[in-house]
Amino acid sequence: MQAEQARPVAVVTGAASGFGRAIAQRLAREGYWVGLIDINQAGATETWQSLGGEGHGAVVRADVSDEAQMQAAFRTIADQRGRLDVLVNNAALPQRPTRVESLSAAEWDRLMAVNVRGVFLGMKFAVPLMKQQRRGSIINISSVAALRPRPGLNAYCASKAAVIGLTKAVALELASDGIRVNCIAPGPADTPMLPGFMADPESETGRQVFVESVPLGRFIRPEEIAAAVAYLASGDAAAVTGAVLNVDGGRHV
Repeated sequence: MQAEQARPVAVVTGAASGFGRAIAQRLAREGYWVGLIDINQAGATETWQSLGGEGHGAVVRADVSDEAQMQAAFRTIADQRGRLDVLVNNAALPQRPTRVESLSAAEWDRLMAVNVRGVFLGMKFAVPLMKQQRRGSIINISSVAALRPRPGLNAYCASKAAVIGLTKAVALELASDGIRVNCIAPGPADTPMLPGFMADPESETGRQVFVESVPLGRFIRPEEIAAAVAYLASGDAAAVTGAVLNVDGGRHV
């Protein structure tokens, strides 16, 4: 039992599919017990089952933009495991291409609530647990859209740029506590989120536009984002904090 309690613990938000599922699976293979936070409990449960189920992690349903729900989610994980080593703030919403004059304030607010407030809340409730150990790794998922915007994705680009700024600021705050904070900027990926960026989700032409924007000529694979997370979570990245790791096939260049 003592050895089991010493097992490192990771939390992944947005774990029901796509990047989140691949990240959870990779961390589980690296030996982590993984807490899966998602508003989509059914999808997160499928991810949990893919990890091996009981003993490999737990599902906690929460809206990442809701402070009370996030506080309760981290309390649940802390009560079960007593520690937190890695946090991956992955949960996000896409944006259907919309010109700025046509974007509603409600759409803007909801996207910012999930994509930015959700990252803030994840860190807010993870940091006290990490400070108890004087170490930890926080990995925020941004996007190449923060660096190379697309027309019509104004709110999404702004939200992901905010994630980069927040990452750098908190990295400076937490360096003396032994907690590293980094972010990954993925390029276009063929995940369930992709259609949410397209005016016509069924359009093969729309998909091809994303592929052609990547110098390597293909979508980024969720497993490649998961590999980057595994690196930033590991001792190999012990001197890395406040960094933006582009995993985008050269899209940012």
